[in-house]
Amino acid sequence: MLTVVSDTHSTEGHRLTGRTLDAVRDADVVVHVGDFMTEAVLDAFVDEADTLRAVYGNNDDAGIRSRLPESRTVEYGGIRFAVTHTRRGGSTALTLFGRERDADAVIFGHSHRPTFDATGPLTLLNPGSHAQPRGNRMAHAELEEIEGGLRGRLCTPDGEVFETFTIEKRE
Repeated sequence: MLTVVSDTHSTEGHRLTGRTLDAVRDADVVVHVGDFMTEAVLDAFVDEADTLRAVYGNNDDAGIRSRLPESRTVEYGGIRFAVTHTRRGGSTALTLFGRERDADAVIFGHSHRPTFDATGPLTLLNPGSHAQPRGNRMAHAELEEIEGGLRGRLCTPDGEVFETFTIEKRE
Protein backbone atom coordinates (compact mmCIF):
# COMPACT_ATOMS: atom_id res chain seq x y z
CA MET A 1 0.00 0.00 0.00
CA LEU A 2 1.03 3.60 -0.67
CA THR A 3 -0.06 6.04 2.05
CA VAL A 4 -0.06 9.79 1.39
CA VAL A 5 -0.10 12.41 4.16
CA SER A 6 0.54 16.14 4.31
CA ASP A 7 0.49 19.26 6.43
CA THR A 8 1.32 17.84 9.85
CA HIS A 9 2.15 21.29 11.29
CA SER A 10 3.74 20.10 14.51
CA THR A 11 6.87 20.98 16.45
CA GLU A 12 7.25 17.75 18.44
CA GLY A 13 5.59 14.61 17.07
CA HIS A 14 3.89 13.13 14.04
CA ARG A 15 0.31 13.64 15.34
CA LEU A 16 -0.75 10.37 13.70
CA THR A 17 -3.76 8.63 15.21
CA GLY A 18 -6.18 5.81 14.41
CA ARG A 19 -6.41 4.61 10.84
CA THR A 20 -3.87 7.20 9.68
CA LEU A 21 -1.24 5.83 12.06
CA ASP A 22 -2.07 2.27 11.00
CA ALA A 23 -1.87 3.22 7.31
CA VAL A 24 1.58 4.79 7.79
CA ARG A 25 2.85 1.75 9.67
CA ASP A 26 1.35 -0.74 7.18
CA ALA A 27 2.42 1.03 3.98
CA ASP A 28 5.13 -0.19 1.64
CA VAL A 29 5.80 3.48 0.89
CA VAL A 30 4.67 6.66 2.64
CA VAL A 31 4.66 9.95 0.74
CA HIS A 32 4.60 13.08 2.91
CA VAL A 33 3.87 16.22 0.94
CA GLY A 34 5.48 18.70 3.33
CA ASP A 35 4.86 21.01 6.26
CA PHE A 36 6.29 18.79 8.96
CA MET A 37 7.68 22.05 10.48
CA THR A 38 10.64 20.66 12.48
CA GLU A 39 13.20 17.90 12.13
CA ALA A 40 11.78 16.19 15.23
CA VAL A 41 8.52 15.68 13.32
CA LEU A 42 10.33 14.43 10.21
CA ASP A 43 12.30 12.01 12.40
CA ALA A 44 9.05 10.76 14.00
CA PHE A 45 7.76 9.90 10.51
CA VAL A 46 11.04 8.19 9.62
CA ASP A 47 10.61 6.04 12.75
CA GLU A 48 7.03 5.01 11.84
CA ALA A 49 7.27 4.53 8.06
CA ASP A 50 8.96 1.57 6.41
CA THR A 51 9.94 3.75 3.44
CA LEU A 52 9.36 7.52 3.52
CA ARG A 53 9.49 9.68 0.39
CA ALA A 54 8.93 13.31 1.31
CA VAL A 55 9.28 16.89 0.12
CA TYR A 56 9.48 20.06 2.16
CA GLY A 57 6.65 22.56 2.45
CA ASN A 58 6.47 26.31 2.87
CA ASN A 59 6.36 26.05 6.70
CA ASP A 60 9.30 23.67 7.09
CA ASP A 61 12.43 24.87 8.87
CA ALA A 62 15.95 25.06 7.45
CA GLY A 63 16.88 21.66 8.85
CA ILE A 64 14.11 19.95 6.90
CA ARG A 65 14.90 21.96 3.76
CA SER A 66 18.49 20.73 3.96
CA ARG A 67 17.32 17.09 4.16
CA LEU A 68 14.43 17.02 1.68
CA PRO A 69 13.90 18.18 -1.90
CA GLU A 70 11.26 20.71 -2.95
CA SER A 71 9.87 18.15 -5.40
CA ARG A 72 10.46 14.55 -6.40
CA THR A 73 9.11 11.70 -8.48
CA VAL A 74 7.75 8.53 -6.89
CA GLU A 75 6.71 5.39 -8.78
CA TYR A 76 4.29 2.92 -7.27
CA GLY A 77 2.24 0.19 -8.89
CA GLY A 78 3.26 1.29 -12.37
CA ILE A 79 2.06 4.86 -11.76
CA ARG A 80 4.52 7.75 -11.87
CA PHE A 81 3.72 10.55 -9.40
CA ALA A 82 5.20 14.05 -9.44
CA VAL A 83 5.25 15.22 -5.81
CA THR A 84 5.36 18.82 -4.54
CA HIS A 85 3.92 20.77 -1.64
CA THR A 86 2.46 23.52 -3.82
CA ARG A 87 2.83 25.42 -7.08
CA ARG A 88 1.65 28.97 -7.75
CA GLY A 89 -0.99 28.93 -10.44
CA GLY A 90 -3.34 26.25 -9.14
CA SER A 91 -4.31 23.19 -11.16
CA THR A 92 -2.73 24.56 -14.36
CA ALA A 93 0.65 24.93 -12.66
CA LEU A 94 0.34 21.50 -11.03
CA THR A 95 -0.49 19.94 -14.41
CA LEU A 96 2.53 21.60 -16.05
CA PHE A 97 4.70 20.43 -13.14
CA GLY A 98 3.49 16.86 -13.70
CA ARG A 99 3.96 16.99 -17.47
CA GLU A 100 7.55 18.24 -17.04
CA ARG A 101 8.22 15.05 -15.06
CA ASP A 102 6.34 12.72 -17.43
CA ALA A 103 4.00 11.86 -14.55
CA ASP A 104 0.66 10.07 -14.58
CA ALA A 105 -0.52 12.03 -11.54
CA VAL A 106 0.51 14.87 -9.24
CA ILE A 107 0.46 14.61 -5.44
CA PHE A 108 0.37 17.97 -3.66
CA GLY A 109 -0.60 19.50 -0.32
CA HIS A 110 -0.72 23.02 1.14
CA SER A 111 -4.49 23.66 1.00
CA HIS A 112 -5.37 21.10 3.72
CA ARG A 113 -8.32 20.16 1.47
CA PRO A 114 -8.53 16.45 0.56
CA THR A 115 -9.05 16.34 -3.19
CA PHE A 116 -9.04 13.83 -6.02
CA ASP A 117 -9.48 15.37 -9.48
CA ALA A 118 -9.25 13.31 -12.66
CA THR A 119 -11.11 15.80 -14.87
CA GLY A 120 -8.01 17.41 -16.40
CA PRO A 121 -5.13 16.07 -18.46
CA LEU A 122 -3.36 14.78 -15.31
CA THR A 123 -4.83 13.34 -12.14
CA LEU A 124 -4.37 15.58 -9.09
CA LEU A 125 -4.37 14.18 -5.53
CA ASN A 126 -4.22 16.16 -2.30
CA PRO A 127 -4.48 13.99 0.84
CA GLY A 128 -5.57 16.91 3.00
CA SER A 129 -4.18 17.16 6.52
CA HIS A 130 -4.36 14.39 9.12
CA ALA A 131 -3.68 16.84 11.94
CA GLN A 132 -4.79 20.38 11.06
CA PRO A 133 -7.77 20.29 8.68
CA ARG A 134 -8.56 24.05 8.69
CA GLY A 135 -12.29 23.59 8.21
CA ASN A 136 -11.94 20.45 6.07
CA ARG A 137 -12.02 16.80 7.14
CA MET A 138 -8.89 15.37 8.71
CA ALA A 139 -7.66 12.99 6.03
CA HIS A 140 -4.99 10.93 4.35
CA ALA A 141 -4.93 8.85 1.15
CA GLU A 142 -4.40 5.10 0.75
CA LEU A 143 -3.62 3.54 -2.64
CA GLU A 144 -3.39 -0.17 -3.45
CA GLU A 145 -2.28 -1.95 -6.59
CA ILE A 146 -4.96 -3.44 -8.82
CA GLU A 147 -4.79 -4.78 -12.35
CA GLY A 148 -4.21 -1.79 -14.60
CA GLY A 149 -3.37 0.76 -11.93
CA LEU A 150 -4.18 1.81 -8.39
CA ARG A 151 -7.36 1.90 -6.35
CA GLY A 152 -7.40 4.72 -3.83
CA ARG A 153 -9.44 6.16 -1.02
CA LEU A 154 -9.50 9.29 1.08
CA CYS A 155 -9.92 8.35 4.75
CA THR A 156 -10.26 10.03 8.11
CA PRO A 157 -8.21 9.02 11.17
CA ASP A 158 -11.37 7.52 12.70
CA GLY A 159 -11.70 5.15 9.73
CA GLU A 160 -14.35 6.80 7.55
CA VAL A 161 -13.71 6.36 3.82
CA PHE A 162 -15.34 9.37 2.18
CA GLU A 163 -14.08 9.10 -1.40
CA THR A 164 -12.81 6.24 -3.57
CA PHE A 165 -11.04 6.52 -6.90
CA THR A 166 -8.91 4.73 -9.48
CA ILE A 167 -5.73 5.85 -11.23
CA GLU A 168 -5.13 3.88 -14.42
CA LYS A 169 -1.77 3.10 -15.99
CA ARG A 170 -1.04 4.82 -19.26
CA GLU A 171 -1.03 2.65 -22.36
